[in-house]
Amino acid sequence: MNAKLIFKILGSLLNIEAAFMALCLVVSLCYQEPDMLALGSTLGITLLAALLLRFLGRGASNALSRHDAYLLVTVVWIAFAAFGSLPFLIGGYISNVSDAFFEAMSGLTTTGATVIDHVEGMPHGVLLWRSLTQWIGGLGIVFFTIAILPSFVGGSIKIFAAEATGPVQSKLQPRLTMSAKALWGVYIVLTAVCALLFFVFGMGGFDAINYAMTITATGGFATHDASTGYFNNPAIDYTAIVFMFVSGISFAMLYAALFKWRIKHLLKNAEFRFYSSLILVSTLVIVYFLLRYNDYSVADAIRVSLFQVVSFITTTGMFNEDAAQWHHITWVVLSLCMFFGGCAGSTAGGFKCARGVIALKILRNEIRHRLHPKAILPVKVNDMTINSLGQITLIAFLMVFFLLCFIAYFIMILVGVDSTNSFTIALSCASNVGPTLGLEIGPTMSWSVLPMFVKWILSALMLMGRLEIFTVLVIFTPAFWRNN
Repeated sequence: MNAKLIFKILGSLLNIEAAFMALCLVVSLCYQEPDMLALGSTLGITLLAALLLRFLGRGASNALSRHDAYLLVTVVWIAFAAFGSLPFLIGGYISNVSDAFFEAMSGLTTTGATVIDHVEGMPHGVLLWRSLTQWIGGLGIVFFTIAILPSFVGGSIKIFAAEATGPVQSKLQPRLTMSAKALWGVYIVLTAVCALLFFVFGMGGFDAINYAMTITATGGFATHDASTGYFNNPAIDYTAIVFMFVSGISFAMLYAALFKWRIKHLLKNAEFRFYSSLILVSTLVIVYFLLRYNDYSVADAIRVSLFQVVSFITTTGMFNEDAAQWHHITWVVLSLCMFFGGCAGSTAGGFKCARGVIALKILRNEIRHRLHPKAILPVKVNDMTINSLGQITLIAFLMVFFLLCFIAYFIMILVGVDSTNSFTIALSCASNVGPTLGLEIGPTMSWSVLPMFVKWILSALMLMGRLEIFTVLVIFTPAFWRNN
C-alpha cells in the first residue's frame, strides 16, 4: 500500500475543500452573521490537516495500484464528510457528532436527507456550505481533482473506476483529464443556466444559486423548509423539472448531444429511452390517482406528479407537495422510481437505468431459452454486447444492494421505526434519494428522530450507494489486504 501517495493526495483534496469553505466564509462576512467563527475555525483546522498530510506524503512515488485507488476514494469521502461536519458542530447548528456527520455525508453523497428541522433559521454561510457539499459530490470529489490536478493522472483511471457511477463508463476524450474537464464544463454550464432562470422567474440571487447547485447535483438540499414549494411558482417548478431531468442523463451523452450535435444518438440510446419511458408512465399513473382520490385540477395534477416523479427517479429529493398525503399506490410508483434512479454517468443515484435495461434483456433471453434451449442469445445494449461476466456482476450488485437494504430495514424495525418508513429510508439511503415515504417520517420531514447509531448505519449505506457498493465492500475483504 502506497501510504505516502494516499496522504499526499488526501492533503491536496483537503486544500480544495478548504477553498470552498473560504468561499462560504466570504459570504458569511458579507452578511455579517455569527457563522463566521465556525467557518473560520473549520477553515483553519482543515488547512492544518492538509498541511500535515502533505508533509507525511512528501517524496511519494506516483505509482497508484488498484488497491490504493479503492482505499483512497473511500477514505477521501469519509474525510470530506468529517471535516465538512465541523461548521455545523462548531457553530452549534447541530448539537452532536452523529447528526453533523450524517448531514455532511448526506450532502456529499447527494442524498439530501437532513436532520435539521428548521433550515430557514440557518445563516447564509452554512446554508451555502450545505449546497456546496452536494455540488462537489455531484460528479465526484476525485473526478473534480482529476480535472484540475494533472499531477495525479498516473493513477487517475483507477481512481475514476472506483468512483464512477454505473456499469459502463463512456470515454469522451483521449485523456481522462480532458474528459473530466469536459464533464465539469457541462456541469458548470447547467448550474449557471439553471440559476439564471430561477432568478428570472422570481427567486432571490442567493436562493437561485443554492437551488441550482443542489438540483444539478441531484442532491435536494434547500434553503427553505418547504423546498421549492415555498415559492408556489409553476415556472420555478417546471424549470426544476427540466434541470433535474437533464441532470439524470449521462453527462457523456449530454456532452455529445450539446457539443457534438449527436442528438439522434441520445434519442436512440436504450438507457435514455428506458429512463424517459419510466418517467412518462409513472407520471400518468400518479396523475390518475391524484385526479381520482385528491382534489387536484388537471394542470396541478400533471405539474406536481411530474415534479415528484422526476425528483425521485433522479434521486434529487426536492418536493413541491407532500407525497405522504397521496394514495398509497403512488408510494409504490415513487419507490420504483427511487430504486431505478437515473442514467449511468449522471449525478443521479439508484440502481441505474442502464442496469435496468440489461436486467430486462437478460429476463427476455431467459424466457426465449425456455422455448429454444440451444439458441445463442447475446445481451446487446446500444450495439454493445454485455458478456457473461458483466451479467454476473449486475446480478451480484442487485443481490448486495437488496441485502444491504434488508439489513438496514431489519435494524430500524428492531428499534421501533414503522415498516413503511424503514423500507423507504433504507432504499432512499442506498439509492441516494433523500426523502422517505410514510407518515411518521414523511418526505417533507427531517430524520432527526432516528436513533444515533441508526444514523451511522445510514451514513455508511449512503456512502456505499454513492460509490457503487463494491468500492467500499472490497476494503473489508481479507484478499484486499494480502500482498499480491
